[in-house]
Amino acid sequence: MPSRTRKFRGSRTHGRGIKAGRGAGKQGGRGNAGLHKYKFKSMLIYAPLHFGRHGFQRPPKIVAHPMALNVGELDAFVPFLQAAEAVVRVGEEWVADLSKAGVDRLLGGGTPVGKWRVYVAHASKHAGEKVTLLKEPPAAPKGAA
Repeated sequence: MPSRTRKFRGSRTHGRGIKAGRGAGKQGGRGNAGLHKYKFKSMLIYAPLHFGRHGFQRPPKIVAHPMALNVGELDAFVPFLQAAEAVVRVGEEWVADLSKAGVDRLLGGGTPVGKWRVYVAHASKHAGEKVTLLKEPPAAPKGAA
C-alpha cells in the first residue's frame, strides 16, 4: 500500500484545499488574530473584557503603606523601641511612643505579657481594651538628651 505522501504526489494541495495546508490557515490565524474582524462575535461571548482598560491604579508615590503592629508583639518589639528611644520602663509598666519607631497602627492580635501605656496614631478597638492608650506622646525620660 503506498504511503499517504506518495499518494498525493502531483496534487497541488495534498487534499487540504487551498489555504488549509499553509501556516495557521484553517483556524483563521494564530492566537488572537481577527478578534476585531471575523472572530468578533466569539470574542464578545467568551472574552468580553479582552479589549480596553478596566479600573485604575493609583500612583505608587501617593499610596500609603502604614506599618501595623499587634499588641501581642509589643514585648518582642522592645529592643527596636529602645534603639529608637521610644520606650521607658516606669515601675511595672512600659510607656512607649510607637510613632517614634515608625509604627502607624496598633492592632489587637495577641495578649501583651506586661502592662503597657502606648501612644500611637491609630489603634483598633481591641487594642485599646488590652493596653492603655495615651492621647499625647509621653514626655522624654529624665536623663535623656
